[in-house]
Amino acid sequence: HAEGLREPTPCDFEVVKCLGKGSYGQVVLVKHREDDREKTYAMKVLDKEEMVQRQQVEHTMAEKRILQRISHPFIVSLHFAFQTSRKLHLVLDYCAGGELFFHLGRESTFTECRARFYAAEIALALQCLHRMLIIYRDLKPDNILLDAQGHIKLVDFGLSKEGVADDHSAKTLCGTPEYCAPEVVAKKGSGRAADWYALGAIVFEMLIGLPPFYSEDPKAMMIAKREGRLDMPGAVSAVAGGFIQ
Repeated sequence: HAEGLREPTPCDFEVVKCLGKGSYGQVVLVKHREDDREKTYAMKVLDKEEMVQRQQVEHTMAEKRILQRISHPFIVSLHFAFQTSRKLHLVLDYCAGGELFFHLGRESTFTECRARFYAAEIALALQCLHRMLIIYRDLKPDNILLDAQGHIKLVDFGLSKEGVADDHSAKTLCGTPEYCAPEVVAKKGSGRAADWYALGAIVFEMLIGLPPFYSEDPKAMMIAKREGRLDMPGAVSAVAGGFIQ
C-alpha cells in the first residue's frame, strides 16, 4: 500500500455511498476511520473472479503499478491498495466535480479560455507520463475528472503502456474510436504522439461540441480520419485552430 505501515483492510473504511458500478466492480465513496473525518476517497472494489473472466488482470495490475510510481497534481493519486480473498481495493482521490464528459454534455461547448485551462492541465499530465516512458492510450472526456477546485485529474490507466520512448512501439488497437490517432487505427504502431492527437481531438470537441471527423458510422469516421482533412469551423480562433491542427 502507498501510505502507512499496517496493511489496510475494508474495515478501516466507512462507506458513504456508491459512486458507480462497472462490469467487474464498483466505486464507492469512503472515509478512513482513523484519518481526517472530513477527507473522502473513491475506492475501487474489483471482483477478482470477474477480472479473470474478463481478462482484466493485467490491465488492473498495470494501473496499480503506474499509479504507485506517479505523484502529479493532475493525475489521480493512489493512497492505498490491498486485497481480500475475493476483492481488490484501490483507494484513490475523490474528484467531487465529476467527469469532463458530464460537463461537456450539459453545456455542449466551452469558451476558448476554459478549454485552454483544461488543455494546459491535461498537457502537463501527459508530459509527466511521457517523461516516465508511459503512454496513456485512453484520453477521452470520460477519463478526465474535475476535483472540488475545478482542476483536472486523469483517471483509469488500464490501457496505459509502460516503457515506450518513441512513437511506434505500441502495436495494440485500443482506446475510443473518436479519440484514436490515425496510426492507431491503421495498426502501424503508435506511441506518445497518439496521446497528443487525443488531446487535440478533445480541444476540438470542447470548442465545437463534437469530436473531429465525427460520424455515427464508425467506418466512415475512420476513413475521414485517415484522409486527415479537417475543416476548422469559423467559430474557432486561428490560435486554437493552429493548436488543434
